[in-house]
Amino acid sequence: MEKQAIVAILEEMGTLLELQGANPFKSRAYHNASRVLEGITEDLHGLVESGEIREVKGIGESIAHVITDLVRTGKSKEYLDLCKRSPEGLLEMLRIQGLGPKKIKILYDKLGIRNLEQLEKAAKADKLATIDGFGSKTQENILLGIRALRSLKDKSLYPKAAEPAQKIYADMMKQREVIRGEIAGSLRRRKEVIGDIDILVSAKDASRPKLMDVFVSHPEVETVVAKGETKSSVVLKAGINCDLRIVSDAEFPFALNYFTGSKDHNVEMRSRARKYGWSLNEYGFSELGAEEKRGKAKRVVKCKDEADIYKALDLDYVPPELRENMGEIEAAEDGKLPRLLEMKDIRGAFHCHTTYSDGVNTLEEMANAARAMGWEYLGIGDHSKVVAYAGGLTEERVKAQHKEIDALNSKMKGLRIFKGTECDILANGDLDWPEKVLSTFEYVVVSVHSSFKMSQAEMTKRIIKALKSKYVTMLGHPTGRLLLSRDGYPVNMVDVINAADDYGKIIEINAHPNRLDLDWRLCKYAREKGVTIAINPDAHNIEGLRHVCYGVGIARKGWLEKQNVLNAKSLKGVLQYLQLARIR
Repeated sequence: MEKQAIVAILEEMGTLLELQGANPFKSRAYHNASRVLEGITEDLHGLVESGEIREVKGIGESIAHVITDLVRTGKSKEYLDLCKRSPEGLLEMLRIQGLGPKKIKILYDKLGIRNLEQLEKAAKADKLATIDGFGSKTQENILLGIRALRSLKDKSLYPKAAEPAQKIYADMMKQREVIRGEIAGSLRRRKEVIGDIDILVSAKDASRPKLMDVFVSHPEVETVVAKGETKSSVVLKAGINCDLRIVSDAEFPFALNYFTGSKDHNVEMRSRARKYGWSLNEYGFSELGAEEKRGKAKRVVKCKDEADIYKALDLDYVPPELRENMGEIEAAEDGKLPRLLEMKDIRGAFHCHTTYSDGVNTLEEMANAARAMGWEYLGIGDHSKVVAYAGGLTEERVKAQHKEIDALNSKMKGLRIFKGTECDILANGDLDWPEKVLSTFEYVVVSVHSSFKMSQAEMTKRIIKALKSKYVTMLGHPTGRLLLSRDGYPVNMVDVINAADDYGKIIEINAHPNRLDLDWRLCKYAREKGVTIAINPDAHNIEGLRHVCYGVGIARKGWLEKQNVLNAKSLKGVLQYLQLARIR
């Protein structure tokens, strides 16, 4: 078994232990080991075979045994026993917002609730409100959470869909019968949450049966739903539906444009084609009113690629990320589409955690990893003191960290480490650090980690008050959302963006794939207001640094250009920006 699968199993084991009411230290040990394992850079198989896995800090003897079994055999008796003792539906119940392991255990012990269906039935029968610690409001929220969960049942986070999609796509492109191909749909548009995977290839008719055989027999495939000559549908082992479509090469640009979407963008494209007297569909342009059946309508414009389709309609080429009917057609007509940010523009990042708080890797390990990625700088943003559960720093620990940063900066070539903090915004809008401590940092990220149940007006006022501080540089994960898990707290982000503009503050796109917060729809407004954006990985280990790529996808969807993004600046540019920010 590979590392990421083992990381997920250890995390699940920690959760199952919580659900069973085990010693909290034991469950926490599994959660911690999961994070430690994720941050390991050495070859896991080598560590297991040499026995060095038992020497890794944070992985005890019993957990090392579990890891060893999973690496060698793909199975673990401890894991299987835990699963047998836990009703399968309990883990699904954890996905309901606000329903944690402790509450689920109470429901299981008192009412015997084992799954979503039983939970919903009990809530509708008003049985939850009678249990201590629940009440009618909690019961109402649980019902709302069940409905929300079902609406997201067939959705996946971008990385979960992208990984198997890339594997299948790469293997399909190795087939000599394939002329060209592309991943289409919401993945190509870089949506933060994905439904199905769409893969499109062009090939001659005679080679289609063989290509379909290759697709449905791919190692990533769990179940074949349907197999045809031009389209096949499967369910992947990752639990995601995936379609392969095969078209002729002449049809490929039109099919790619159509199956990339979005639906609203396609409607606008078809509407524009009609003004030219044409019909546009996945097969091509044809005369308006002509028979639309494939191969029967007369094609009026031949296009080699997607750019030719837009050119035929007197439009600049619209990048896939922008195809959401948010003004891209008008901008393409007027020659005003943005030159979108690219991953190669990123020269560093801020808001990264180390072992000083709840990170897995040391300061030096994080710095070396950033330098290996070719970055010019790395900003450290460990937690402030109030976040004790995440190892929030004391003032003494801040001084120790700054001393280590100074030492590393004096000896490390090619990378500048910035002294930063992720400082909590307290419930009243005050900052967790006093001004004398805030003044020692080169930048300050402020974030909300508690007291989520405020009104929108209260939360907005709280955040704006924090942004007024002269020491604050940027706002971290602005809405606190966890995709497919937790809605953001109520906050008027338009007012917050306006305040960031007024006070000269940066707003973060938190690039962790569970967050991707700021939402791309708001990025466009922030750009229009002239608010600078920082794309931060919120990395808790060295692998997490690479999450920046997901933030770049959101930035592109939000119409952001290189000049809109702090960490697309050179080291010299960042130094100048931070110096000016302090004297504003």
